[in-house]
Amino acid sequence: MTISEFEQEFMGHVPEIMGAKAHYAVLVPLVEWRGEVHVLFEVRADTLERQPGEVCFPGGHMEPGESPTECAFRETWEELGIPASAIRPIARLDDVYMPRGDLMHPVMAQVETGAVVHMTASADEVKETFLVPADFFRREEPLVYTYPLEPKVGEDFPYALIGFPQGYRWRGGKVEVPIWTYKGHVIWGLTARILRWNFKDRGEAHRPYGAR
Repeated sequence: MTISEFEQEFMGHVPEIMGAKAHYAVLVPLVEWRGEVHVLFEVRADTLERQPGEVCFPGGHMEPGESPTECAFRETWEELGIPASAIRPIARLDDVYMPRGDLMHPVMAQVETGAVVHMTASADEVKETFLVPADFFRREEPLVYTYPLEPKVGEDFPYALIGFPQGYRWRGGKVEVPIWTYKGHVIWGLTARILRWNFKDRGEAHRPYGAR
């Protein structure tokens, strides 16, 4: 190939996350309730096959050609009966790459109070809903547990071929699992990770790369 052919092939290319197998989006719904900003949560129905009974945000798998905001709005309508006309997008939050290879796109938005009062949650997907003051997540530190991500390389790996006949020192990692409890509800996992990253002081840790 020539340089011109490479230029033609990559013209207009929009960078994505390498290796992302599937894209999901969730709405992080903010609601003004009794003069204070709250976060709206749902509890997944006990009859669901995946993650029954867990606290989460409305969301799901992105359909072909669908933007994260469109997906989050659609899923909010399907799960909570809140129409897009009652939702005002505020910001796309930082994406979350999950170890299994999926990419989560959180979308923060304001939901009209009246729409929350009159929402009709899907009994097939949602067990219940509840509100938590947004300041709770700024004020209260979660419990944080970690578990390791350890590479498991087969014995047949060709170490000699890559120049390391005695083996290679593979690097592992770790995943943090924050946990909050609020009035009998446990908010943890990916939902808590989104809150912990975005609801704390957006200072040094959130400066764009290269701005330090």
